[in-house]
Amino acid sequence: MLYESLVVFSILLIGFLLPQIVLSGFNFALTPRMLWLHVVLLLLAYFVWCWLNGGQTLPMKTWKLRLISNEGSAIRPLQAVLRYLAAWPSILFLGIGIVWALFDKDGQFLHDRIAGTRIVSTD
Repeated sequence: MLYESLVVFSILLIGFLLPQIVLSGFNFALTPRMLWLHVVLLLLAYFVWCWLNGGQTLPMKTWKLRLISNEGSAIRPLQAVLRYLAAWPSILFLGIGIVWALFDKDGQFLHDRIAGTRIVSTD
């Protein structure tokens, strides 16, 4: 997750901060709600695109992990979006969705249970 956070930081730096700097140069201000929406949609695009195109983000490739459906096939677009949206509260509420994996019979995160996905090793 640490490696993933570094990638997310760089995506936000390029896809969020730089456009905001340019827009502020033209005195175009966005409300805090619009700024959060920009962050959520930018990260949605990154994660969903990666999961649908190979089932891996860059850190997942490094650690030889892949996201698949519970049936063993590639995930569907709705599953990718659902997993992304479920991961927000799963992580933000004191990481309860991550801690969930310690007690889950299959070691799955809560957002994987909700979306019908699982992470497998590609070795």
